[in-house]
Amino acid sequence: MKNLLLALISGVLLAIAWPTYGIPFFIFFAWVPLLMMEHNITRFSNIKKKSLTVFCFSYITFLIWNSVTTGWLYNSQLPDGSKSLLAVLFPVLTNSLFMSVFFLFYHFYKKSQGTYFGLMFFVAIWMCFEKLHLIWEFTWPWLNLGNVFAEYHQFVQWYDTLGATGGSFWILICNVMVFYTIRIWEAGRKRKSLIKNVSMSVGFIVLPMVISLVKYDIYSPETIGTINVAMLQPALDPYTEKYQKDSLTIESDLLKLASENSKVGLYRAPGDPKPNENIDLYLAPETSLPGIGGFSERGFHNSLLINNIKSFLSQHPKSVYAGGISSYYVYKEGEEKSSTASYLERQGIWVDNYNSAIQILPTSQQPEIYHKAMLVPGVEIFPYIKVLKPILGNAMLDLGGTTSSLGVSDERKVFANPYNKSVIAPIICYESIYGEFVTGYVKKGANILTIVTNDSWWGYSQGHKQLLVYAKLRAIETRREIARAANSGTSAHINSRGDIVNELPYGSKGALTAKVNLINKETFYTKSGDFLSRICIFVTGALLLFIPGRKYLVRKK
Repeated sequence: MKNLLLALISGVLLAIAWPTYGIPFFIFFAWVPLLMMEHNITRFSNIKKKSLTVFCFSYITFLIWNSVTTGWLYNSQLPDGSKSLLAVLFPVLTNSLFMSVFFLFYHFYKKSQGTYFGLMFFVAIWMCFEKLHLIWEFTWPWLNLGNVFAEYHQFVQWYDTLGATGGSFWILICNVMVFYTIRIWEAGRKRKSLIKNVSMSVGFIVLPMVISLVKYDIYSPETIGTINVAMLQPALDPYTEKYQKDSLTIESDLLKLASENSKVGLYRAPGDPKPNENIDLYLAPETSLPGIGGFSERGFHNSLLINNIKSFLSQHPKSVYAGGISSYYVYKEGEEKSSTASYLERQGIWVDNYNSAIQILPTSQQPEIYHKAMLVPGVEIFPYIKVLKPILGNAMLDLGGTTSSLGVSDERKVFANPYNKSVIAPIICYESIYGEFVTGYVKKGANILTIVTNDSWWGYSQGHKQLLVYAKLRAIETRREIARAANSGTSAHINSRGDIVNELPYGSKGALTAKVNLINKETFYTKSGDFLSRICIFVTGALLLFIPGRKYLVRKK
């Protein structure tokens, strides 16, 4: 019962630390009860199946954590309008399983090599797990530990050096130090040792936060100019309007929002005076056009919708339009196809479908396009389709998902503005969770981050709130300002310290206008990426090789 209680306490502490409702400081000892549970069972319990017990209790911990923090997935709707239970059960149960398996790896290693090396392995293997969640097709880094301070970004300004993965490393080390302090006290009851270890633990927790607060206070960006951005928020219901309305009607509403906010100012109520500065960039949300269907990438020059936008831009000199679209590419006979291309039997053609970002200029030239590269598992990509589709068949459809995968861009792409110095990073929704991924845009020359998103699938829940505050971490890591356009909200302007300067509330229809600074200087994190994760992968390998090496030395002696 005691060990079950410890597992429950860890689950609750992890859950109540999470943004946007939580208090992140609980995270520094949230793992300690779970580590104590494992240690008690391994060293002092008479249970026969110790490893199975550790796995089951840790699964309870992670199930609580995943359920509380990502339970908003239940708001996803099936075609008949009912809630999708599988949409929350599958990711929650599966991610809890993955977490439990990696915690079990730590248990096996600690059981074999002792507490000291075991704790080293715990930090390294969990960093490897988080890195895995950033790169594989089941990618789900939503609960990577470094995200926990997204709401309290003032305490993690040093993410511009180590990134959110550095935050994960910091949190794991702090938990290990607290656990080790408790174990030393239980073993020896020496006050001097206790004071020393407590002081070190507190110092390791507090010092980075103090440094961050100082950095937050003195930080002053080196800007190379500003642009005026209008972030359009049409507030279309994704289930009853967005993909059912006529495309020309949707576009007309978007351009009406743009026209009404063709001058710069804060979000204004009708009738408020409008400042007299022209908009440089109109930014529309993810898949804001065309509504039903998609744009043929071979027919941009003939598209009525795109020509309507060009006509609008011609009335607003030196303005450009960027936003999200659904697009597709039809392959000609004999043309080399991508691995994601699908064959349409009725039409007898091969086609790739994309979730894309586009930039349109008021000229006759071809629009620039970027295809979303980090896809949502089950919804936009069928993970490991060649292996799993023969097993699962069309089961992904029950998750509101897909039986194929969207096409992707192989590398980041940026959109340069011919009328000013701005170079935007066209980040699409889910991509904004990935720190090192976003640095790829900056390395290509982006001096402003734009995020186009449609995160209104889950209604007014923690889903869109968490995704919004995660964007603040990308601003700090890259020291770039962010213009974020969301379908139903929250559209926001975020500065390079991670502050939300202004926002258009969820559910509001309108446009948020802002002056956004352009910054060219690259941070250490932009240059180095998740190097701590790569070090931990090396350390994990070294610790695993240490096992046979140690046995060999013992036999030799």
